[in-house]
Amino acid sequence: MTKLDEMIAQIHNKYVYIQTHNFPDPDAISSAYGLRKLLKYKGIDAFICYKGKIDRYNTLKLIELLDIRLENLEEMKRTLSEHDEVILVDAQKGNSNIIDMTGNEVICIDHHPIFEKIQYRFADIRPELGACATLIAMYFFENNIPMDSKTATALSYGIRSDTDKLSRGTSKADIEMLYRMYDRSDQNLIHMLENRELYFNDLMTYTRAIESIKVFDKVSFSCAGTNCPEALVASVCDFMLALVEVEFSVVYAIQEQGIKLSVRSEGGGYDAGIIISRALKGLGNGGGHGAMAGGFIPFTGTEEQAKEMIRIVEERVLNEIHTVL
Repeated sequence: MTKLDEMIAQIHNKYVYIQTHNFPDPDAISSAYGLRKLLKYKGIDAFICYKGKIDRYNTLKLIELLDIRLENLEEMKRTLSEHDEVILVDAQKGNSNIIDMTGNEVICIDHHPIFEKIQYRFADIRPELGACATLIAMYFFENNIPMDSKTATALSYGIRSDTDKLSRGTSKADIEMLYRMYDRSDQNLIHMLENRELYFNDLMTYTRAIESIKVFDKVSFSCAGTNCPEALVASVCDFMLALVEVEFSVVYAIQEQGIKLSVRSEGGGYDAGIIISRALKGLGNGGGHGAMAGGFIPFTGTEEQAKEMIRIVEERVLNEIHTVL
């Protein structure tokens, strides 16, 4: 049996819910979309759902142009029960970036490191892959399932997005899947999505981050402001890592329920996922890949208290990095 066959054998209902992580990015959305196509081919209906807001231009355009149907949990008309089966995609139960919605999480398909042991009926978690979309593409080819242009385009863009155009955390499998999907994909659409990412107001966020940046021995910290979209926080973090003087970047934003952090690492032997996980222990949750990670600290204090919390986080991150060195 292939991995897909093993997964299908663990689905007992006629339909399932595919849940992405909160504030889903192109990799999560394309993976869920591709999985929905696979399940439909096998005679199983699926509904894609998520929590949070999708407000990045290229992500919204991906959904619009490829007619990807997904529903916000807060707006769903369906009422879920504990007997409904849920497939987690590009996320794992217990992580800070995914809500524990009603239903039974029976399957997990992801590419992030495992930080908490969870029992699923079926799990295919491959941290060596640069994108979850790569895993979904592999299911198509391993099972000789036809892939249309929309699916190939979505999965290709998901891979390129999560690996920053193959510049970080890229595996041979990522490259192979892109190669095999190349002729099936709309390359003009992918090029457009990759080169039109910012709204005018986003520039103000970059300005705030630039004005607030602090660099200590190639480790940078900067603030993206208040209630900044999670995807934009991550984009700013990528931007800061482009500095010659920076090998480890941390960007944070004050949200309504706490402090959101994005972390990037390049060179120097720093593992972003491990460092932020250890630094936030007892304060919140963090984790991810060696090159790309994130975290969240539940917090509803005053502005001064938030500044003190951030100072503590900065100190902890630097201590963890010095421990590694």
